[in-house]
Amino acid sequence: WPVTGRPRILRHFAPPAQPWLAGHRGVDLQAAPGDMIRSPGPGTVGFAGPVGGRGVVTVLHEGGLRSTYLPVRARVRRGQTVTAGDVLGVIEESGESSTGGPAHCPVSCLHWGLRSGTDYLDPLLLMGLAPVRLLPLWPPPSSSSWMRLPVGAPEPVYGHMGVDLSGVE
Repeated sequence: WPVTGRPRILRHFAPPAQPWLAGHRGVDLQAAPGDMIRSPGPGTVGFAGPVGGRGVVTVLHEGGLRSTYLPVRARVRRGQTVTAGDVLGVIEESGESSTGGPAHCPVSCLHWGLRSGTDYLDPLLLMGLAPVRLLPLWPPPSSSSWMRLPVGAPEPVYGHMGVDLSGVE
């Protein structure tokens, strides 16, 4: 966990139906100002600094994963290598952002995000806690006469198959 212990989840991952729509692209974990934020896995700090008046730390992980933490007063710098458990920074004071906008959470929290390329993922996947969603078969099986299920490539026939085709044109 990026926060000590097993923190209470204040808000779950809720991806939007389309990339441009509103949604919650991470999870909010209860954390108090000054709480240390730790890297849940090894990586390299890709960014550490303010964005929109809030401190942000981003860690680049193996396999193209990128985890983000805010609002965090960074104790790391860009390019620094981190291992699991290394301190990334501390939670900033809650309340209005330095630009005068509203706080992200009604109480102090850590917003923890995870991306693979341009896709947002549930960070709880890293903890083995995210719900598993199985995709349906495509096309779905059906009893309709027009529906055909995919089959393997044709195979050559060797020997007699027991079908009499004499007299068939």
